[in-house]
Amino acid sequence: MTTALRVDPPGPPALTASAVAAAPLADVLGWLDTSADGLSTAEAAARLARLGPNSLRTHQVSAWAVLRRQLNNAVLILLAVTAVVSFFLGDSTQAVIIGIILAVSIGLGFLNEYRAERATAALHSRVHHNALVRRNGRYDKCDVNELVPGDVIELTLGELVPADVRLITVNGLECNESILTGESTAAEKSTAPAPPDAALADAADLAFMGTVVSAGDATAVVYATGLDAQFGRIAAGLGERQPETDFQAGLRRFSYLLLQVAMTLTVLILVTNLLLRRPLIDSVLFALAIAVGITPQLLPAVVSTSLATGSRRLAKLKVLVKRLVCIEDLGDIDILITDKTGTLTEGRITLLAAIDPSGAPTEAVLRSGLLATDVDPNVGGTSANEMDAALWDSDAGRRVVTKGARRVAELPFDHTRRATSALVDDTEGRVLIVKGAPEQVLAHCTAVPDTAQPLLDRLFGEGRRVVAVAGRPAADLTAITAADETGLTLAGFLVFADPRNRRPASHWPGSPNWASRSRSPPETTRRSPKRYAPTSVCPPRVR
Repeated sequence: MTTALRVDPPGPPALTASAVAAAPLADVLGWLDTSADGLSTAEAAARLARLGPNSLRTHQVSAWAVLRRQLNNAVLILLAVTAVVSFFLGDSTQAVIIGIILAVSIGLGFLNEYRAERATAALHSRVHHNALVRRNGRYDKCDVNELVPGDVIELTLGELVPADVRLITVNGLECNESILTGESTAAEKSTAPAPPDAALADAADLAFMGTVVSAGDATAVVYATGLDAQFGRIAAGLGERQPETDFQAGLRRFSYLLLQVAMTLTVLILVTNLLLRRPLIDSVLFALAIAVGITPQLLPAVVSTSLATGSRRLAKLKVLVKRLVCIEDLGDIDILITDKTGTLTEGRITLLAAIDPSGAPTEAVLRSGLLATDVDPNVGGTSANEMDAALWDSDAGRRVVTKGARRVAELPFDHTRRATSALVDDTEGRVLIVKGAPEQVLAHCTAVPDTAQPLLDRLFGEGRRVVAVAGRPAADLTAITAADETGLTLAGFLVFADPRNRRPASHWPGSPNWASRSRSPPETTRRSPKRYAPTSVCPPRVR
């Protein structure tokens, strides 16, 4: 009797980056059990429960971990040995004093760092970063921690890639991968599968967590999240052990020096007493007493008290110190450079006005700006670009009718052109709309009204973000290149602000007080118009 052997068909390979990069897109979507339309909300929730969040570590406060960090101190270990020796030498008073000093030193460090850990965890839980995800057939914003393999996301200029993804569609996409490869030049991306033996740095159809979209846009499917992503593996390795500060290294070397001196003196005194024919027991006790006496018993208490005092002084200045030993390194800094974003402003862009070159309000400029966003003009929706989102979310943007216009082609923003273009079939025919940094757009206009530059200077003096909008008829175009952005007619400006401590709305262009408002000094420093699109967003939250 012959028994036939049943051979099961081979399953999908392990979803390594190399396998995903070399396989056809259809195979990758099949392995992930998804499609270009993304997952349903129910399926995404099930995968999130099964695979866990898209985060690198869980930010939990552990009292034991904080205490263990306090005990990992060479000086404290030396004093603990000294206390034990003192006790066995019969000097219990000395042992108790050293024990109290140790308890105070450890307690001060523990209380300060534990409070800082709890405060950090509370701040961390309030921070949320979003990605544009296609769920149930439509794009919506989602917390990056809720991304799962199989999600289809949209990548736009200035974003950090929230997970390791395989690209589905690409429109001039370039990613700065220096965080992974060290290469400062942006890597051009495409949808063509990579060769099977290609290195990950050469896999143009992949984009990796933590890299920055420096040009263009794309849609992509997530294949690895959290610690499974390339960035996650690196972060996990770096997080296994905190680096030793210069202050800790100095204390450790000093402790070893004390230990060597104590041991040398102990041996020397013991040998000397034996040569002088002293009793052995008395010689040993005398040598150990000398070793205990030269140990700086108050050193840990002095160090912990000084660092705790510095921590309290910094706390009054709204500075949170997570590790006390870092305060000494902070004091060694000669020059500290910080970014004010989010301290003087809310970090939220809003549209103030759409004006023509003379400063008069006009909906035509706003409509052109809406048509040149990364959102379908017939359905509206959510944009990942903060300025485009501000256009659609504004009250004026909701009133402007864009339906009926059809986008034929678009040229995404890059930092060389500092502009974005859209080829649109509108009611008056096919037009090319260019939107970007004012000096860049004005340089490509055939004629600029005399009122335009004084108006720009006034807006820049108020610290406003200004986007210029221009256009021209383009019946002969079917696609757009940078060379087509010439012969433009300036339509006007879109004025944005990051609200906080700003002038009331009555002082803005188009209001009754615009022409007669007072010439008061600028409230904020001049904000350069050279950056139209955001160049960075926060990376996936490290939990």
